[in-house]
Amino acid sequence: MSTQKIFPESYETVISPGAHWSLHVRRGMQMKLTDLEGGANVGMLFYNPMLLSEKYNAPDTLKCQHTFKLTRGHCLYSDMGRVFASITKDTFGWHDSVCGNSHSEHVESRWGGRNYQTQRNAWLQNGFDAFLVELAKYRLKKQDLASNLNLFSEVSIDADEKLQLSRQSQASDNITLRFEMDTLVIMHTCPHPLSTAQEYPQKPVQITLEKAKPVLQDDHCLNHCDENRRGFQNNALYHLGLSNTYE
Repeated sequence: MSTQKIFPESYETVISPGAHWSLHVRRGMQMKLTDLEGGANVGMLFYNPMLLSEKYNAPDTLKCQHTFKLTRGHCLYSDMGRVFASITKDTFGWHDSVCGNSHSEHVESRWGGRNYQTQRNAWLQNGFDAFLVELAKYRLKKQDLASNLNLFSEVSIDADEKLQLSRQSQASDNITLRFEMDTLVIMHTCPHPLSTAQEYPQKPVQITLEKAKPVLQDDHCLNHCDENRRGFQNNALYHLGLSNTYE
């Protein structure tokens, strides 16, 4: 008799350049994102699948952790003060949650206008429209968008005191998100809005999903700051009646 498991313990896929994807990630799972070639950008948004009006809140995420960048130890907050996910591993060290999305005007002005109707799979997608396509699958609309993450992209101030895309990840750089509540994840692999690349960035990203280790009392994300402990307590209240590992 075969002992092969019907259901795998992990799942792996590659998101093509300029593409979009969404999925419902269960609490207690972790998602590892790997830049396969270097220079990738991953736009990402979070929603509560049971209460779609609850979504990722960039201002609260940054101010409650007293940071401008996101990296290991930081938590990603909802507008209800709960923690969608924690960053448990990060080889890049800087992820943007300020600059938002590329739009069709950005793409056209830098790389030329190429739409699907005329170019088919050689067209150039932008982050704003990519998000809207995925949101529509859950009956969400433009007004449901929020300020998004841009993973693998570092921004800084240039000589004219303007934001610039100053650094992007190298091949094999990766970040791991541990999900602290059920989360609808919306993502795309379109260019960062401040990209000055000569050619439209064609950068694939690998996604690996697997079960995360339990959250223990000495967890780095839990203890990163007092605000994070309160965020986890808010999650505990939300999950009241369910087993949890951070009581």
